[in-house]
Amino acid sequence: MFTGLVEVLGSIERVDEEGPGRRLTLVWPGLVEPMVLGESVALNGCCLTVVAAEGERFVMQAGPETLLRTNLGEAAAGDRINLERSLRAGDRLGGHFVQGHIDTTAVLRERRTEGEWEFLAFGIDPSWTSLMVPKGSIAVDGVSLTLVGVEPDGFSVMLIPHTLAVTTLGGVRVGGRVNIETDMIARHVAKLMAVG
Repeated sequence: MFTGLVEVLGSIERVDEEGPGRRLTLVWPGLVEPMVLGESVALNGCCLTVVAAEGERFVMQAGPETLLRTNLGEAAAGDRINLERSLRAGDRLGGHFVQGHIDTTAVLRERRTEGEWEFLAFGIDPSWTSLMVPKGSIAVDGVSLTLVGVEPDGFSVMLIPHTLAVTTLGGVRVGGRVNIETDMIARHVAKLMAVG
């Protein structure tokens, strides 16, 4: 479980193809508490397991399902990446409950500067927008955000200067693909309503 509050903007040092999956070597700048084998870390919102660690560097593996549903299949050495360690009992929850289970991806359609803020509009498969409501929560590349607007085939958010500076969302360009995790409460309510 995560909060959607990115702890650090890390980088991908190396990507190795590994059978049907990929092995990602990452760098967490200024890491104080060492990574532990088996620890869960969200990479652009996608929960993966630490399989090797030394100092600021750690390794994670992404399988075929992860590569299909996320933007990690497009990740390359040198890319910046949002990193968040899993929530511990007693930690402050400042964002919203994020599982790290990516539902799908969305594509940035529009980016507009409004003073120091930025408005971002994304296109998404219409089957996902039924789980979104204006002023509801969404995780975009692992960043907990408030939905500003919801359309039949898309949604929009506003980013404050801090979010633009400390996450990958400050650099996403029109046409760029981002990971999406819809609100887990909305998913469960929709399932309960469907079964009656």
